[in-house]
Amino acid sequence: MTYCVGMVLDRGLVMMSDTRTNSGVDNISVFRKMTSWQVPGERIVTIMTAGNLATTQAVISQLEERTKAPGERRNTVFDSTTMFQVATEVGRLLRETIEERQAANGPAGQGRFTASMIVAGQIRGMEPRLFMIYPEGNFIEASWDTPFFQIGETKYGRPILIRAYDREMSFEDAVKLLLVSFDSTLKANLSVGLPLDLMVIERDTFTATHERRITHEDEYYQAISAGWSEALKDAFTALPDYSFYSQPQDTP
Repeated sequence: MTYCVGMVLDRGLVMMSDTRTNSGVDNISVFRKMTSWQVPGERIVTIMTAGNLATTQAVISQLEERTKAPGERRNTVFDSTTMFQVATEVGRLLRETIEERQAANGPAGQGRFTASMIVAGQIRGMEPRLFMIYPEGNFIEASWDTPFFQIGETKYGRPILIRAYDREMSFEDAVKLLLVSFDSTLKANLSVGLPLDLMVIERDTFTATHERRITHEDEYYQAISAGWSEALKDAFTALPDYSFYSQPQDTP
């Protein structure tokens, strides 16, 4: 399992992903799930992945090979004129890869190779855009009503995003919000784990404005994790007490 979030702000895009992969509690490893390509001054494209690792890496490898061998096949990342075209091609590659893996493994392969992706970026002359790609290859785009996407283990980190997200918030506040969302997920599900990969893309810069890996030793993450736990305890304590004797009694 994994957890990835992509978020659209007025100022640009913010993305975060965990790095844990596991095939049981005794087989856990770290693997990067965020990949980015840039043409300085012209475009930046970032993809985050969740699901079967071999499937997602097959898609990323195909995209990566095309960036290194131009002319042999259409370079999805560098030649597409819109982010919509990038999302369309990534969706096609994902669908075909899943179908090939399932066909090669017969009926036993059905459902084993499923995966989903978040595609984000900006091409010069256009707005920053964010897409969620489904295993079937179709996708949806972020909008005013749906300004962020999650893939993987989404349920534990979603409530804080819904309550605290503001399209006008600063990048710094967005990172803080994502760290709280990830900390809530880490505490609830062992299949999601540190380190976390973070990328911030300010609109019209066509590069990673801020990029880093957040580890167990990161002092800011530790402060966020401890502070959020204490804040929740304080908020719970501050709520009105329930009393058995002050409530209306049900009649038999």
